[in-house]
Amino acid sequence: MPSSRKWNRRDGSAVRFGPSPGRIDSAFAAGHAEPSPATTVARPATRQSSDEDTLIWLVNHVRSRAGLPRLRYDERLRVAARKHSRDMARRDFCEHVNPDGVTPAQRMSKAGYPNPGGENVARGQSGPHAVMTAWMASPSHRANILNPDFATIGVGVDLSAGGPYWTQNFGC
Repeated sequence: MPSSRKWNRRDGSAVRFGPSPGRIDSAFAAGHAEPSPATTVARPATRQSSDEDTLIWLVNHVRSRAGLPRLRYDERLRVAARKHSRDMARRDFCEHVNPDGVTPAQRMSKAGYPNPGGENVARGQSGPHAVMTAWMASPSHRANILNPDFATIGVGVDLSAGGPYWTQNFGC
């Protein structure tokens, strides 16, 4: 697991900063500066939130290298992504449309996000770098990550046995 820096606030919450480039797989970091802390998220640190934040950092790093603007974190998208990852874990599936027929756009709208854009899902990758590597090797997942129309992101991971289950939600 890559290291990260943590700054504790007076209220006990923590701000995590993404891993330093020297610790990221060379496919994502080769000689590039670390993004500013503006993309960080303040909430108590857990393995789940740390993995989610690292994945957002990796997405923004790849987008920056491609000349695209960074995606802004959106809590509504994170909530929808976490719920979908949890649902996939509980019902043992890995697809965009759940067994009840609910689509990514419906999940994001239900979470209060007004303009859903796209979704990436995965199962079994051990951590953020592994899932990012898999998504970047897939043309359709890579297209979502590098879509210039997307402006926001929320990531949810469920660390249950049989997983982890990963969901990235993108908004316009």
